[in-house]
Amino acid sequence: MKNQEINSEVSLRICNHMNNDHKDSLITYAKFYGNIEQPINVQMLEINSKSMSLNVDGNIIEIHFDHFLKDSSDAHQTLVKMIKSVS
Repeated sequence: MKNQEINSEVSLRICNHMNNDHKDSLITYAKFYGNIEQPINVQMLEINSKSMSLNVDGNIIEIHFDHFLKDSSDAHQTLVKMIKSVS
């Protein structure tokens, strides 16, 4: 997969992938980065160069990244790094 600018199409692709294949990671993001004590239903709504938006049990939260994402590859690496840092 080539590195792509994070636009609405790429955001949708990443969100669909995360929602379908990485529900456990989304719960981890909500818990550790969103300070949600016991998240149950978490869905990624959007990702952009500065943050991700999650629907956590009906509430929308925004989790900011520690840097501006350059492209889709940087988004992937950053999301993986965020999970590994709390495991």
